[in-house]
Amino acid sequence: MSNPSDVETYEALYGQLQAVVNRLEQGDLPLAEALMLYEQGTRLADACQKLLDHAEMRVQELRSNEVYPDLDLEA
Repeated sequence: MSNPSDVETYEALYGQLQAVVNRLEQGDLPLAEALMLYEQGTRLADACQKLLDHAEMRVQELRSNEVYPDLDLEA
């Protein structure tokens, strides 16, 4: 998440994931639709995780370069 578009992308993907989860939690779906939504949800979750992993690597890179030595990111 190195630029604003990554954050916007994460937020959009996460919103889509929440909508899929909410729909699945309603429990009144035909099996085929539930499976389709489950597959979509796993793809969305993977995409969100990749963006979070990228953000974590970037934070570690910044910390190792001491770009912000006084910033306590673990608080």
